[in-house]
Amino acid sequence: MISFRGNRLAVDQLNVTPLLATACLVLDFLCIHPFRDGNGRVSRLITLLALYHHGHSVGRYISHERIVEQTKESYYEVLKSSSYGWHEEEHDIFPWFNYWLSTLRTASREFEDRAGRQRPVRGAKSELIEYALKHVTGPFGIADIERLCPNVSREMIRKVMNRWRSEGRLEMLGKGRDARWRRKD
Repeated sequence: MISFRGNRLAVDQLNVTPLLATACLVLDFLCIHPFRDGNGRVSRLITLLALYHHGHSVGRYISHERIVEQTKESYYEVLKSSSYGWHEEEHDIFPWFNYWLSTLRTASREFEDRAGRQRPVRGAKSELIEYALKHVTGPFGIADIERLCPNVSREMIRKVMNRWRSEGRLEMLGKGRDARWRRKD
């Protein structure tokens, strides 16, 4: 029988994975039902805390509370099923494991989906260089623009500056490494 009563020892001795031990912890908390109101919300906070403790941080980005709320009917059915006989240590924790792990899987998939859709804005570095060029005063060198745009390569800065020069927006005040530039307003 797997139960919270030996949770810390079981995790320390690697008899139970941290995810399953956390599921036991949450079920045991819900079966104890220490508060008149808010036990479900507190159990979700315990879930997040235990997951963070074991290196699972998807709860920082995806609401575990929302996922449980969306599956509320299943939540109550599984909780009733897995808590039956809990006081006598004759309960079946496996329905709870399946439900609880499925909420984590749902959160992980949602996070992967969201993260996969995020793409850097095309042309963001060019826009950053152009902003620096518009706001730099007096003659300047490429090194001055590099300091204003620290995450942009020198090659990219040269490319944008040469484009501005061909468009007649910049003029070169010398040649070589120490060449200075000036904006034509």
